[in-house]
Amino acid sequence: MSEPRPINVLLVEDSPETARLVEMVLARSDVAVFSTTSVGSGRAAVEACRERRDIDLVLMDYHLPDQDGLATASQLLGQGCSAAIIFLTVHRDMQLVREVMKLGVREFLTKEDIDGHVFPQTLAAVHERHVLARELEQLEFRRNRLEAMQEMIVGITKEISGPLAAMREIVRTLEGRPLDEKAVKYLGLMRENLERIDGKMEKLKNLREDKTVQYIKDIRMIDLS
Repeated sequence: MSEPRPINVLLVEDSPETARLVEMVLARSDVAVFSTTSVGSGRAAVEACRERRDIDLVLMDYHLPDQDGLATASQLLGQGCSAAIIFLTVHRDMQLVREVMKLGVREFLTKEDIDGHVFPQTLAAVHERHVLARELEQLEFRRNRLEAMQEMIVGITKEISGPLAAMREIVRTLEGRPLDEKAVKYLGLMRENLERIDGKMEKLKNLREDKTVQYIKDIRMIDLS
């Protein structure tokens, strides 16, 4: 049985003493396995999240030497960072809480919490909730996409059912006539392709789950294999 992947934490803290304390507490935690990377500025945090897509938690001091945590969080979210962001503050400032909640940040810890046994438990719980929320978000996205696909399939079926029926009638009519070998071969290919299209359309009409797959770049296609 393979061991679970560590929870990757990006610690954004300009105090070396605080950074060492956080790293030590998380390293000795028996709640979960943490892998901690520390940077000392907001810009370094933005760059780290741009280069790495495996960061699960961003544990960030609000007061940073180059820019405050609000600006850093805004940049992280703006570039599509999927990690949960947790602010680490000296004390809980309700004005700050209101400001960052507008960005979608919901978690705050005070620095006095770091040396307690609850600290790693809180981080693990935040990670678990964040993973669950993203999974639910993906489920909702796939459900909406499936509904859109089903609506599109109804329209496509109506559009092509007439032409397909006409083509089948033409093939049946031609097959009842004397034809040379080459024409018979072409008619056979036409019939096979019509049957293949009918099969794919039947699968489309019975589509009950999102079966889109990546094709190239941002283009996706429906897997009907």
